[in-house]
Amino acid sequence: MSGHSKWATTKHKKAVIDARRGKMFAKLIKNIEVAARTGGGDPDGNPTLFDAIQKAKKSSVPNDNIDRAVKRGSGADAGGADYQNITYEGYGPNGVALLIECLTDNRNRAATEVRTAMTRNGGAMADPGSVAYLFNRKGVVIVPKNGLAEDDVLLAVLDAGAEEVNDLGESFEVVSEATDLVAVRTALVDAGIDYDSADPTFLPTMQVELDAEGAKKVFRLIDALEDSDEVQNVYANFDVSDEVMEAVDA
Repeated sequence: MSGHSKWATTKHKKAVIDARRGKMFAKLIKNIEVAARTGGGDPDGNPTLFDAIQKAKKSSVPNDNIDRAVKRGSGADAGGADYQNITYEGYGPNGVALLIECLTDNRNRAATEVRTAMTRNGGAMADPGSVAYLFNRKGVVIVPKNGLAEDDVLLAVLDAGAEEVNDLGESFEVVSEATDLVAVRTALVDAGIDYDSADPTFLPTMQVELDAEGAKKVFRLIDALEDSDEVQNVYANFDVSDEVMEAVDA
């Protein structure tokens, strides 16, 4: 799993400092708004909202923007959109399977943007259910190393339901069942361990190994999908080695 996770974590860090920052802010704000609408505006009683706010703060989203999103979502302020969750399935270059999560107030626009990005970048849409079985719903917490050893993290989360801890280089990835995500995140906080993000996610059950050429094509497609304001997350079942990653970066 680590090749894909490492890529995703590095990409998120880059997005914080480069031109995609505005788009990333908008998506984080949308997450907060939807979480507040679904579970109420009090983060202490709404773990999804708590994690959405934490992630936004870690990505330097201004507090004013966060507060306004909570108020819009919870109904304290007018103007919140009625967002719907839609997941599309498809295949990218080299047979890489894709799950594309959208959060949109216009289903037709979302479908058009996803389909356009796919067809222009060597992807193809797939029937519902034809790709989803290749992924499991999991909880993933990203913990920056900051001098921590893998055993420190493992000890903190083992009794909370964590299944594995993976070394991603600059951080650790703690994987659990999605239902244990809050317990794992809470166990880390109780142990005094800081975390960057805690998200329900889809992890692939089998992976497609990519060479540099294949990786470039898949990354181009995922970038095009994530460039859409309608798309919140893209999950894919590729694996890239450190060597391939270096070659692509170069």
